[in-house]
Amino acid sequence: MDRTEVVASVAGDLYATEHAVDAAITQATTLVQSFIGARAALSLSPVAATGSQAKAMEAIAALAVAREAIIACHAEMQKDHRRLGWGTFAAGPVGKPDDWLDPQPRDRTKDHLRVA
Repeated sequence: MDRTEVVASVAGDLYATEHAVDAAITQATTLVQSFIGARAALSLSPVAATGSQAKAMEAIAALAVAREAIIACHAEMQKDHRRLGWGTFAAGPVGKPDDWLDPQPRDRTKDHLRVA
């Protein structure tokens, strides 16, 4: 494998990991929604299944921490890539913000619709 193939493989794994964490957060929030819907459908008290619902919400909080960690990993990998002099490489969706490289506030008004 040449360097480009190796980098593409790692970038693909990084993108897949980011996607998997987001999917897990989505699924966990759906679970909490199911708890609430089931309780309403069964006419149960709001205190019913409070413990299990709280544990599901703890899992969502843990997934949010995991998401922050994988995004920080992404930023570090991008810095390493540039430090090694390999130039710009993009995998996954394009249009990624480089907030960790350029933390300056951006003028976002030019990209948004305005009310006339």
